[in-house]
Amino acid sequence: MNQQTAAPTFLRPAFVAAAKQEFDALVKACPDLQYVDAVLADVLGVLRGKRLPIAEAGKIFDSGMQIPHSLYLMDAKGEMTNPFGKGFGDGDPDGTAWPIPGTLTPVWGEGAARVQILMTLRDENGHPNPAEPRAALERVLERFAEWKLTPVVALELEFYLIDPERTAEGAPQPPLCPRSGKRERAVSVYGIDDLDRYKGFLSALNEAAKTQNVPVNATSKEYAPGQFEANLRHQADARVAADHAVLLKQIVKAAARANGFEATFMAKPYGARAGSGLHIHMSLLDAQGRNVFDNGSPEGSDVLLHVIGGLQALMPDSMALFAPSVNSYRRFQPDMFAPVNRRWGVNNRSAGLRVPVGPGEARRVEHRVSGADANPYYALAAVLAGAHHGLANKVDPGAPAQGNVSREPDLALPFSIQDALAKLDQSKLLAGYIGADTLKLYGETKRIEAQRLARIISAAEHDWYL
Repeated sequence: MNQQTAAPTFLRPAFVAAAKQEFDALVKACPDLQYVDAVLADVLGVLRGKRLPIAEAGKIFDSGMQIPHSLYLMDAKGEMTNPFGKGFGDGDPDGTAWPIPGTLTPVWGEGAARVQILMTLRDENGHPNPAEPRAALERVLERFAEWKLTPVVALELEFYLIDPERTAEGAPQPPLCPRSGKRERAVSVYGIDDLDRYKGFLSALNEAAKTQNVPVNATSKEYAPGQFEANLRHQADARVAADHAVLLKQIVKAAARANGFEATFMAKPYGARAGSGLHIHMSLLDAQGRNVFDNGSPEGSDVLLHVIGGLQALMPDSMALFAPSVNSYRRFQPDMFAPVNRRWGVNNRSAGLRVPVGPGEARRVEHRVSGADANPYYALAAVLAGAHHGLANKVDPGAPAQGNVSREPDLALPFSIQDALAKLDQSKLLAGYIGADTLKLYGETKRIEAQRLARIISAAEHDWYL
């Protein structure tokens, strides 16, 4: 263990004082607390960090928490990738992580009473780690602040409940129905009876959401056995919206375990079933709080159309952020509610960019491209970068799609992780928003992950070629 002393004041970010006040108030109100989890969301949006006894937790507010920069450079199995010699190659140096105010929350579930707080990882000069996903989103938000515009966003996450027991081949299988004990087989989209059958899980999820301040405002049965969707309330701070999505994954998995299931946000766990998406709803407020997408029409204002045009323009470059793994690209199939082109439409779920119907003050665009496996910070950063680009250049999105366009693949879009990473490497425009170093480190980390997976000989290969 490293011996920590108080950091010089000039290195301690100013916002830490507010986080310390929140922590002191919570400890006073909850004297039974035993631990604090100081956590960071990695490249996948997985929470990693350290658990400190409550008596030792104050040090993270005084001197920060030492943790390796390579935490952001791991593959899907949590193994170091060493991109550009960062990790093993440079001695795996530590940075100092600092608590983020407004992110302190009790942790729901089994075990001793504890709280967790999100951290930001800084270098010796106090600058955020270039690979930190939350910091990448902050850089894009600064561009909107310059225009005195506020993105309002809401995220929706689809996921599967699965049986903890795998098939003989190691594949996932739908859960056993809590009521009948039989294997789930029916699609049963929007089935209320399904919600009743899984009321134990859904009640636990609702309790966990309240405990951890995750604003889940609706749940529904989705388009496959054991598949559900949870909707999060819209937020005027996109960072908070992404925080909620990361925490939602945590509490869904905890609620599933508490009811004898497992939960997965894998984009395509079943080849013949619908994949799971991360849908991002976005509107834009001016300095007076007016939704600038609203002009009284279902299609929305010219501002909304320019935003859609920008989302179309940056979609090819951003696919590696929306679909970060080999498995992610299996989701893009006709008639599977995952877009295969850059078309937009009004009230049309076959399009990748949908303008939902509803009151004018809620006029928004729904970006339906990201898989549930995407990092919410990176995905949202790419969406907002496209929106800003469209506004800055008044990009024309073309005519809205009519009817089913899910069978019209767009050849400009990459549909493999290798092609998507090549597009990302070449994107000066996206790098200008998110950061060139950020995209290089992300791209190389995901490239190494894909190479590692490609070296594994599957059971299907043995079956086909042995």
